[in-house]
Amino acid sequence: QVQLVESGGGLVQAGGSLRLSCAASGRTFSYNAMAWFRQAPGKEREFAGGISWNGGNTFYGDSVKGRFTISRDNAKNTVYLQMNRLKPEDTAVYYCAATNSRFGGTRPGGYPYWGQGTQVTVSS
Repeated sequence: QVQLVESGGGLVQAGGSLRLSCAASGRTFSYNAMAWFRQAPGKEREFAGGISWNGGNTFYGDSVKGRFTISRDNAKNTVYLQMNRLKPEDTAVYYCAATNSRFGGTRPGGYPYWGQGTQVTVSS
């Protein structure tokens, strides 16, 4: 059984930083693209950042570009999302996702594997 488990969420003041982690178990995702999405109450799931299978390609949603950094450690089967200069509008549940391809896209439908999510709350 495939499991993606996110951690690192919490409450932070505006301007602060958090680092999210996503640990994969049940199978290796070393040859698969992974991504982070987020969903705020009453809003659609939004793409935050994606990374190719070997970390050579990264790409971001416009709302987080320049503030968030996605990375991965294939030896640990883990992907990270470093979030800096956080804003109240970054408040959401953050989800880790994995695809079956080496390169992923920005649509949730392209990712068959999902974690349960971790809450990030940014206070003003």
